[in-house]
Amino acid sequence: MSNPIPTQLFDRFGRKVDYLRMSITDRCDFRCVYCMSEEMTFLPRDQVLSLEELYTIALAFTELGVTKIRITGGEPLVRKGALELLARIGQIERLHELVLTTNASQLATMALPLKNAGVKRINISLDTLDPAKFKAITRTGDLHQVKRGIDAACDVGFERIKINSVILKDRNHQEVVDLVQFAVDKNIDISFIEEMPLGIVSHHDRSASYYSSDCIKADLATHFSLLASTEKTGGPSVYYKVQGSQTRVGFISPHSANFCNTCNRVRLTVEGRLLLCLGNEHSVDLKEIIRANPGDMDLLKQTILAAMQIKPEKHEFNIHEQPIILRHMSVTGG
Repeated sequence: MSNPIPTQLFDRFGRKVDYLRMSITDRCDFRCVYCMSEEMTFLPRDQVLSLEELYTIALAFTELGVTKIRITGGEPLVRKGALELLARIGQIERLHELVLTTNASQLATMALPLKNAGVKRINISLDTLDPAKFKAITRTGDLHQVKRGIDAACDVGFERIKINSVILKDRNHQEVVDLVQFAVDKNIDISFIEEMPLGIVSHHDRSASYYSSDCIKADLATHFSLLASTEKTGGPSVYYKVQGSQTRVGFISPHSANFCNTCNRVRLTVEGRLLLCLGNEHSVDLKEIIRANPGDMDLLKQTILAAMQIKPEKHEFNIHEQPIILRHMSVTGG
């Protein structure tokens, strides 16, 4: 008699993995300078996981104890059938939280359908409140369209809405106070992210543009009282409460305050690679498994379990060197 398949994922360092970030497309209607090259070559359709394959993998992870799934891209809402996929995943009984990362370009019309599909929280990528800078950073984006999307999301009543801002020195670091005030005015949260060296980018020197979380905190301290908080959302943000408001300010600091010792997540790329670490290439091809063995859920789960044994202890990011990870963030899953 075979041994029963475990119902919880642990890596070889004893960390429990209960959070899956799942990319459903490498395509996006923006071309953010830290995420994509200006001219991108996207994956052919047959190399991309189908909606049914994505659902099957999501189901397998929930049967292995994953309670939180974040849908990412590219921009996930440009994928045809995205809403239907979200609704199916949202109905998985073992899943406690279905969340989404988006650039908000589609939210003006999709906010209510997303809430009805079971999405509880939304993270919105927004790096500047200046329309000209926004166009420069995103290359193609319209700030007014994004703001309309944020307003729509606020109106329908998600459990939490959070802005994610990648801060670059001399590009948008002067705006951190304005971004927090925007979040306070909207009664939403915000996280500041140190840029991660993924893929070759030509638009800026990552070493010269690095702006640490400590620098941002010092800038904010001139305008706000930040109170340390023990609140967590399952991700790497360290949160502070803005005194006198409901807004939380988070800091994601892969360089200045490494958080690998508490890592509880893995990522699925849209081409079916299970990435065990954002900053390493350790991965397993789940697409090969499910296409060669359709319907074999036990094999899929055994493959996921075995993959935990190659999850690295930590990433190897170095902002001062050319990246060792050549895949762009849009391919990895934001």
